[in-house]
Amino acid sequence: MASSGNRASGPRGRTRWRRFALILLPSLAVAGVLVLLTAQSVLAVSFSISGTPFTVTARELKGQGFEQFAVIDQSALSNLPGHKSDIVLTANAIRSATLSHLCQSLTIAGVTLRITAGDGSTPVTATDLVVDADKFSGASASFTHISIGQDASTLTEVPGVRGPAGEFGEEAATITITDLRQHAYATTAGTFTLPGFSLSFGSAC
Repeated sequence: MASSGNRASGPRGRTRWRRFALILLPSLAVAGVLVLLTAQSVLAVSFSISGTPFTVTARELKGQGFEQFAVIDQSALSNLPGHKSDIVLTANAIRSATLSHLCQSLTIAGVTLRITAGDGSTPVTATDLVVDADKFSGASASFTHISIGQDASTLTEVPGVRGPAGEFGEEAATITITDLRQHAYATTAGTFTLPGFSLSFGSAC
């Protein structure tokens, strides 16, 4: 995990809307599904991503302050043959979040690394949580005071987090998702507390 901080950056290219729509529309069908932060031109993940996705699941996610918009991340392997230079993702932001029964897994060279936490009465907590992902799903999702189709540069639910002017964004005062599953490429947070932390090699989440 890396600290989110204030990570200003310049423009990272225009959104490829056809590809973005394939990612965003299914999430809207589930009421917008979990979306975390990272801005294409104002705030962005402060590192080149590896290009290797990982899976994150949770029995329940509850969040205060939620934003979502498009982002183009740059792979550190973009100079190698056969690797994509840009990856179109959704930037998903939550000001403060709790997650119960969290699981994260990553497979490299045929070996799966698995991390679990928050299995007891104390959930995982995070602030200024940022996830760049291309897939989200959940058994159910609910929002309060949601605004869909707002200009991404005017989002205010997560202080300091905004998308590029003139592009699609959405935000909500609160978000709750049950049986969350994410296919992500990058995660950052201001703080991340993992009670009951366990790391092992074995099956994926």
